[in-house]
Amino acid sequence: QIELAESGGGSAPVGGSLTLACVVSGIDFTEDNCLGWFREMPNGLRWGVALIHTSSRKTTYDRSVEGRFTIAQDIGKRTVYLQMDSLKVEDTEVYYCASDTRTSWCSPSRYYYETWGHGTQVTVSS
Repeated sequence: QIELAESGGGSAPVGGSLTLACVVSGIDFTEDNCLGWFREMPNGLRWGVALIHTSSRKTTYDRSVEGRFTIAQDIGKRTVYLQMDSLKVEDTEVYYCASDTRTSWCSPSRYYYETWGHGTQVTVSS
């Protein structure tokens, strides 16, 4: 059984930083899986803003966060991180960790992801 547990949300000023963590159980990081961080976009859809393929460590970013956010995994700690720098007010959202197993390609669409964490709130204020 796969379980995901997020932590690290909170408040930060514009231009500040936050680090989110997602502890993962039930997934083999050496196999073909995708782990991602999702948030609700202005069009109302929950969308993957940062994705990592566990065996290849290939990362993918939405252009709204590219250059500011970094996703990384620590296999020993069974954790995937989202380092969020140069935060903007529009980054204010609930962030969810999600997993898509047995896949060679990480899609940013939520419909591919079978398991979700409960989410953690990020608030950026000016």
